[in-house]
Amino acid sequence: MEIKEGKSISDLEKEIFHKFRDFMTGITKFDELGIAGSRLLSGFQQALEFIGRPPIDMNSKLVKNIIVANETKRVKAYIHSGCMKLNESIQSVTNLHSCTHGLHNHISKAKEILNELEGLLEDVTSAIQTRHGNLLPLSDLDFDVELNEQATYDDLEEKDALSHSQTPDVTATRKKKSSDVTHLAKVMAFIYSMVKQDYLMQEKIVSALDLKMSSEELGSYCQMWSLRPFINDEIVHQAWEHIQ
Repeated sequence: MEIKEGKSISDLEKEIFHKFRDFMTGITKFDELGIAGSRLLSGFQQALEFIGRPPIDMNSKLVKNIIVANETKRVKAYIHSGCMKLNESIQSVTNLHSCTHGLHNHISKAKEILNELEGLLEDVTSAIQTRHGNLLPLSDLDFDVELNEQATYDDLEEKDALSHSQTPDVTATRKKKSSDVTHLAKVMAFIYSMVKQDYLMQEKIVSALDLKMSSEELGSYCQMWSLRPFINDEIVHQAWEHIQ
């Protein structure tokens, strides 16, 4: 742990706030990495669909008449090759390999960021234990993302607001709220839980990639990756307001 014993309450609160800021910076890095991963997954989809593209339907009279009317060596070679140009086939295979490698590399980097986020959350939990002089297990700060995220966050906001309802100075109240380190720790735990679920989804998608998978299944993976169903953007936005 980076947080050491013997620090004043003020110093601990400052360090917790700094770690909260580092945590949110890590969230941004994870988001940016996820966008890059989404592009890689789309590239994998395009390359795989090109390789698996069906040949020209020779049963179509229109297509057959066009081919007969233009039966050059170039057209014959194209049909014989499975309706693929050699350079396009090579490029698609190369892209497929590049995207696959990139996605596995993405998972490794995402895992590193997730570990950093977990470490920051543990540091803050340890600091709060020191600040309050009692044990506060990390599990007490954790949340299940399958619950109503906004309702949980609103509950945190409401409790925090009530605890400062006696302060007449609105500006002072906001500053006091921003320095409520217990609240910040709960926000960190909640966001970490969401991000972890998002990472696990990405990991499962990358592990499931296969050259024989259907276009429909792969398309669903691309949509879910972009949708990020475990992430509540509003909660993340509200968390940023604590350090703006």
